[in-house]
Amino acid sequence: MSQSANEAVPNPQRQALERTLAEVRMRVSILEAALDPVHRQFTGQPTWVGPAARRFADDLSARRVRLRQAAQAIVTTLEEEIRALPAYAPPPSPGYR
Repeated sequence: MSQSANEAVPNPQRQALERTLAEVRMRVSILEAALDPVHRQFTGQPTWVGPAARRFADDLSARRVRLRQAAQAIVTTLEEEIRALPAYAPPPSPGYR
């Protein structure tokens, strides 16, 4: 079946952003988990105690939260960009390369 010259086509810019979002989500899941082993190890058994250890644990936890928030902000921004684009676009003009 041939496509009419007036039919809309999938928006290539949106498709590219959707592919990018899929890749970013995969990498974000790795990034979000980056501090988990260290956090588990440090908070699991009291090998270091005292005020300095508590400050370190608090700082580690805060950095872990900020890392996850920053990673989610990237995903959210891409999702917003995708929602702002129409799913379909007019077909390219004849002679478009």
